[in-house]
Parts: sequence; structure tokens; C-alpha cells
Amino acid sequence: MALRTCGKTLASASLRQHHPKGVIYGASSRAVSWWSGVEMGPPDAILGVSEAFKKDTNPNKMNLGVGAYRDDSGKPCVLPSVRKAEDIIRSKNLDKEYLGITGLPDFNKAAATLALGEDSAVIKDKRNITIQGISGTGSLRIGFAFLAKFFPGVKDVWLPKPTWGNHVPLVKHCGMEVKQYRYYDPNTCGFDFAGAIEDISKIPERSIILLHACAHNPTGVDPRPEQWRELCNVIKSRNLLPYFDMAYQGFASGDIDKDAAAMRMFVEEGHNIALSQSFAKNMGLYGERVGAFTFICESEEEAKRVESQLKIIIRPMYSNPPLSGPRIASTILKTPELRSQWLTEVKGMADRIIDMRQQLVDNLKKEGSTRNWQHITDQIGMFCFTGLTPEQVRN
Repeated sequence: MALRTCGKTLASASLRQHHPKGVIYGASSRAVSWWSGVEMGPPDAILGVSEAFKKDTNPNKMNLGVGAYRDDSGKPCVLPSVRKAEDIIRSKNLDKEYLGITGLPDFNKAAATLALGEDSAVIKDKRNITIQGISGTGSLRIGFAFLAKFFPGVKDVWLPKPTWGNHVPLVKHCGMEVKQYRYYDPNTCGFDFAGAIEDISKIPERSIILLHACAHNPTGVDPRPEQWRELCNVIKSRNLLPYFDMAYQGFASGDIDKDAAAMRMFVEEGHNIALSQSFAKNMGLYGERVGAFTFICESEEEAKRVESQLKIIIRPMYSNPPLSGPRIASTILKTPELRSQWLTEVKGMADRIIDMRQQLVDNLKKEGSTRNWQHITDQIGMFCFTGLTPEQVRN
């Protein structure tokens, strides 16, 4: 009652106006907008493609926008192993308490092992600090925030050209500068190995270089194993910090070890890398926002110091990460039967994409195209640079 009375009094006061004949009531003037100077932002390029898809009335249309796996009916797919993991979790009647700042410990351990391998010397020596992130984007954001504050070298981040569209704003929002090295060759629709080596060999020492671990986004172009070896050597000679973005482990080739091979080679060659992981694609946990961030350090003591500062960065950012997704992922990775089933399912998704690439090439030939489309099958993952011009795409 007191609140209603107070509200009425305040509302009445706001309408009072002084007049020579006494106090009268009238409409109050609205306060000046705080946001009149805010400009309309440009639409997201990827989501813009999705909007165009919705408006297109062609019955044969396909959505080439957001990178999310679909079944033959164009519907989202939930893996059976995920459903089983959810049933196991539900049967335990677990609580919904806050996680710690660094996330679910079982998930962090499982994510590190998946990335670095079952027999990783780094894990055995406790030289890694792995924390839960909010999918790949959130994990990258944690890493860049830490580097912006603590990296002792040149605070420029060298990205491949092109790269995932979100890499650039992630770096800039953390106050660092973006530089780029050559990566994609439009003449071959493949990897510009010579250009990449030449550019990387000129990067100032003690800089940061971002590498896509597998299934490069957006080109689908990956270096060959021997090219990765040379990249590893040049990056080491320049004393650069390699930051791997690994969003497609298992989802690229169907083999979790093959997809992590380049990153693991860098570790074996003595690079103390940074690593961001996402479980959106390989487990289909898109909306669960499941990810991990790892630093490999010189010692266990250094890892503990790094962890302490990561906690300080995360605490005012989002306090602690979500619970449901990492429970699902860790249940799958820690349960032998579910892990085996998941490996079969993720290989099935990867093989289907590889087969669709081949079908596309075969059907282009059937339609009379004489162009060499081999680059479509040479590329890997869910993204593809076709070599078509913008005008050809519009037509």
C-alpha cells in the first residue's frame, strides 16, 4: 500500500505545473534521449545470408549462411550419444549449483585430453591450464583478454587472410591490433603456401599468430602435413606465439587424432601454444555453448599463476560458465560406450560432408561444366570457397 501511495504521489508531482491562478496538472515533457547519437549498425554478413534465404521463394533453395549441420531434410540434428548422455545425467538427479570460475573440472580434463592426446606429456607434467569457455567465441575472448594484459611481446595478432569474421572484432575489442598473412590463393582455390611462408617469416619476433587447427573457416583449405611442418619451423624461428582455434576436431576428417595432428606437432616441437576449442559442431551442442581454453606453460608452477589471472579476467566478465553443456560433453568423453558411439557419429557427419562435396563435383560435370572442380573435394569441412565470382553467385 505504501508503495502504491508513493508511486501515486510521485506520478502526481511529475505532472504539476505552476500557474498564476494556482497549481494545475498537465502532461510532463519527455526527457531528452540518451541514445539519439547512436547510429544504426550494419547487419551481420552471415545472418544476412540467412535472411535472404528466408525471403527466397525458390523451392530448391539451400541455406548457405550459418555453419550448422543439417540432416537430409534440412533439420537440426541431435546426436543419439547426446540424448543418451542427457538420460544418464537426468537419472542422477544432480543439482544446479554454480560452477567455479574455471568451469566443470571433469570437462576441462576431458577437453584437454581430447585435444592433446591420451599420452600427452604436457598433461602428465601438469604444464597445461585448461578452463571452460562459452563455446569457441567465449574461449577465444578469454585468451585474447589475457594476452592483451600479460603477453610480453608485440601485441599484434596475425590472422590468416581470410579468416572467420568474428576473429577481427574479438582481437580489437581486447585492445590489440589485427595484422594478416597470406593464406588463400584465389587462382588455385587452395593454400598460398609460398605467400604464407614469406609473410610469416617477416612477422616481428615475439608476436602472436592465429592458426586454424583444421577445416579452415571460411575457405575449407588446410595445409598438407609437410606444409604444417614448415610452418611450425618458421613460426619457431620467429619466436611467435601460436594460438590455435580448433572448432572442428573430428568433424573435419572424421578422425579426432588426424584433425588435431598439426596442433599436436607444434606442441611436440616445443611450442607453448594457446588453444581454443568448441564442441558446437563435433557434438552438435550449438546452443549449449560448450568450449575450452588452454595455455601450455613452462612448468606446473607457471600454469598455476596463469590460472589465477585467468580467474581474475573471467570473474567480472561472466562470473562462471554454464553447467548443462559441459556435463553432456564430459559424460560422453568419460563413458567408454558413449565415447565410442560419438566417434562413430562424428565420423558419419564428416563422411557425409565429404560425400556431398564429391556429389557436387560429379553433378557439375553431368550438367556439362568443363571447369576443374577438384578444389571442392580438396577442401575439407563444412565451408567451401567455390571460386565463383560475386556476379556468378548472384545469378
